[in-house]
Amino acid sequence: MSGPRSTDRVTSGGQADPVAVLRRIAFLLERGRAETYKVKAFRGAAGTLLTLSADEVRQRASQGTLRDLPGIGSSTEKVVREALAGEVPSYLRRLEETAGPLAEGGRELRGLLRGDLHTHSDWSDGGSPIEEMAMTALEIGHEYVALTDHSPRLTVANGLSAARLERQLEVVAAVNGQLDGQLRMLTGIEVDILDDGALDQTEEMLERLDVVVASVHSKLRMDRDAMTRRMVAAVRHPRTDVLGHCTGRLVTGGRGTRPQSSFDAEAVFTACAEHDVAVEINSRPERVDPPDDLITLALELGCLFSLDSDAHAPGQLDFLDHGCARAEALEVPPERIVNTWPVDRLLRWTCG
Repeated sequence: MSGPRSTDRVTSGGQADPVAVLRRIAFLLERGRAETYKVKAFRGAAGTLLTLSADEVRQRASQGTLRDLPGIGSSTEKVVREALAGEVPSYLRRLEETAGPLAEGGRELRGLLRGDLHTHSDWSDGGSPIEEMAMTALEIGHEYVALTDHSPRLTVANGLSAARLERQLEVVAAVNGQLDGQLRMLTGIEVDILDDGALDQTEEMLERLDVVVASVHSKLRMDRDAMTRRMVAAVRHPRTDVLGHCTGRLVTGGRGTRPQSSFDAEAVFTACAEHDVAVEINSRPERVDPPDDLITLALELGCLFSLDSDAHAPGQLDFLDHGCARAEALEVPPERIVNTWPVDRLLRWTCG
């Protein structure tokens, strides 16, 4: 079982750390695709307690004033009280009992993954700060994780202008300093592929990034030939490393369903193989993208792959279970999945 601090690791000296317990609950709710308001309740409570000393938390618990604090309600108060009493909170225990792997199969491949090349923070349309995404990536065992927030044209996702992206690079550098080599957060972007195949960010900024994931987010019903030219042009861009969720389809979920885009997959994947661009196996359960037949085609054409979570919240980093199960079933060789590589080899590939 992956995730930040499984139950046997949130206790110390017979007493559970309330912040660790609250974060663990939020993680398990996210990976189980629970309602957002529930997740926010536990993350908000953890954030509130982080501003207090351990002595003040214990004092408030004994005085019954925890709920005077912002973000502490009846459920989170109960969790804190049980944790301070040295118990595994009942809310956490129930979640842990049902928190097995998210998919059958793929466990061996999951153990070989060293990182994740497609994640989002609250700088674009993710739900958590960069620091929380990095810490959770470390806690689930990653050696590296790429932060790939959206590019400027995707205004609905609060895409990053060049100026905002420059500021984000400074934050990532600071986070890496705090991590002290335990995990490396890679700089990156999920850059929009524009109608003509150009990438939606300045060349200067693209050159400064560790990882560039290029994805189509607009005009998904474009004519087949035009879409093929668009995608091939993006793949040929010298700074494209990964072709993200290539069909754009949605097969389930709150946003409804969406058919896959029409394009010449053989032409696009041949370009990927020729230009050393990895085809993403997107692990989000509502995407399942590419479909199985296209993964098989990409395999036959000699493509590399990047098996990514496309996480928009810390608990979604565990969505990799879904992608690993599919890749293993389709017999994708682990050595052709770039995020099984050590970080030095990975960066020679992306930046070489």
